[in-house]
Amino acid sequence: MKLISWNVNGLRACMGKGFLDMLEAEQPDALCLQETKMQREQGDFAFPGYREYWNSAEKKGYSGTAVFSKTEPLCVEYGMGDPEYDREGRVIAAEYPSFILVTVYTPNSQRGLERLGFRMRFEDELRDYLAKLRERKPVVVCGDLNVAHRPIDLKHDKSNIGNAGYTYEERGKFSELLASGFLDSFRYFYPDRDDAYSWWSYMHNSRQNNTGWRIDYFLADARLAPRLKDAMILSQYPGSDHCPVGLILE
Repeated sequence: MKLISWNVNGLRACMGKGFLDMLEAEQPDALCLQETKMQREQGDFAFPGYREYWNSAEKKGYSGTAVFSKTEPLCVEYGMGDPEYDREGRVIAAEYPSFILVTVYTPNSQRGLERLGFRMRFEDELRDYLAKLRERKPVVVCGDLNVAHRPIDLKHDKSNIGNAGYTYEERGKFSELLASGFLDSFRYFYPDRDDAYSWWSYMHNSRQNNTGWRIDYFLADARLAPRLKDAMILSQYPGSDHCPVGLILE
């Protein structure tokens, strides 16, 4: 089973920059999107062969997640039950026979860390929410988690310490999430691979120079380890300041 996750930074914009090329070439069984920045009725496009599940933010042109699936999930849940976060459309959980797939768009702490407290509370609620899901069956978490975990996960680690996405607080919450029963699937297969990033600033030719961060993930329930076959960073696809990431499950 091929799973792909992509922060499209506005699906309507990404549609004109190669989104369908990626979908056609990769043919994922399930595709999770973050930062869709739209309500479904704002787009007249179609995705034949896929069932669509949208969790759009109340605020137009902001945040939002979606799941496209070739098979119908057993059930789909939207949000974590907290209106403070659910109004921003940040979480969808799709249950399949042997696991639950959760797509997440973690809040950015923003310049000056203005939203760090909001982000920290989100992290705690997400971890609790995932723990409850794991009581039902194994969980796969994917999405833009807005954190580079270790120095190997960004080009210039020392100069970014304390910046949004690389604070000790954010990295610590990520470590707590892993310790609760998850594997960082890319590091599971490629523990020492550097220069492997999923996001690049639009400034300073960052993508051409591969001056990036790895902030998009597939976290697999440790109980699924025997079924993990590969994890990918699909940096060949343009269309967003992020690239797609993927996971192959047996």
